[in-house]
Amino acid sequence: MVVLCDAEGVVQRVLRDDLHLEGELHVGQHIERIVDEGSREKWRNMMSALAEHGAVYGWEINLRTADRSLSVHFAGTPSNDGVLLIAYALPDIEFVYEAIAGINSEQATLLRAALKQNASYTRASESGGTGFLQELTHVNNELVNVQRELTQKNRELARLNSQKNELLGMAAHDLRNPLGVVLAYSKFLLAENVGPLNEKQSAFVSKIRTSSMFMLKMLEDLLDISQVDAGKLRLDLADVDLHAQIVNNVALNAVLAEPKGIAVTFESDEASALVFADAVKIEQVLNNLISNAVKFSPRGTAVQVTLARNDTGFEITVRDHGPGIPVEERGRLFRPFSRTSVTSTAGEKSTGLGLAIVRRIVDGHGGRVWVESEIGAGSSFHVALPRVGPQSAVLIRG
Repeated sequence: MVVLCDAEGVVQRVLRDDLHLEGELHVGQHIERIVDEGSREKWRNMMSALAEHGAVYGWEINLRTADRSLSVHFAGTPSNDGVLLIAYALPDIEFVYEAIAGINSEQATLLRAALKQNASYTRASESGGTGFLQELTHVNNELVNVQRELTQKNRELARLNSQKNELLGMAAHDLRNPLGVVLAYSKFLLAENVGPLNEKQSAFVSKIRTSSMFMLKMLEDLLDISQVDAGKLRLDLADVDLHAQIVNNVALNAVLAEPKGIAVTFESDEASALVFADAVKIEQVLNNLISNAVKFSPRGTAVQVTLARNDTGFEITVRDHGPGIPVEERGRLFRPFSRTSVTSTAGEKSTGLGLAIVRRIVDGHGGRVWVESEIGAGSSFHVALPRVGPQSAVLIRG
């Protein structure tokens, strides 16, 4: 099977399907949906290795569909349009070469050279000569040197990243207080507690208040993302009733959606939905997803929130009827500061951090978040949370 996907593993095109998974794998869906639960951590490690090193090969992953399970080997490499993932039932290097050759000539050239080199090593070994052992020793020494250099560079990158997170957190924290003062004074002026404002003055102060609120929200998001990336954000875990929490959040966002004439509804067959989670962080996830749906929904439409039970816990879905998200842009959704070409329907601003924070919080709970979207028909964001996630407060790491 050969699949073109984005960096998050969302399918963009199915190029070849000798594994006959066409009934389970569709454009816009996350490949992880058909990964067996026991292989999901390995799948995520593979995608991380692909992003870090630029290629992976020989990762054995178990897949599970409605009527069968199978063990396949995955290889992956970047392509001009995204990420090329190849799944094969046996470690057949010739098949991998054939698949890559049909899509990316540069990668095919590199793989052809590797096959040729491998063949020469095999011939030397069979002839009993010492040249093969000498060459193999030389290559091994080169690999050791490269690994040492990579280790040193990784340490330096980790140090610089830590300094970046610390500086970001300090800047956001120091700016939050003066901005809070500006926001408070603007509200005070608009309330005309020190005298009436004329129309022009009121408009100016309203703009100050709106800008201050946005900047304060952006600083709060910066603090969150810097803490998460630094591994300092902890989960305060307890039994949480998802049903009750969603009811409260929907009620709040329904009021905020009234000026756009948007109805926010909630449906569930579950009277109670207990999970072991951090209530404050789950509230943050819900508020981000529902407010985003309102932000990108046309006037007079509806945002539908549903809660359903699945095999391991519960799945929350937030659906809007907005313009939809282009396939090639969906991989950016959960990255910090990334934006798509889709614009809000009433000029609402976005920090570009909300969905990145959502993903890190959900990952920290042992859950999963993904999106399904159709141009012109809206988008659905899904969050799957296990009934019992981490057994104690744990660090959320990006």
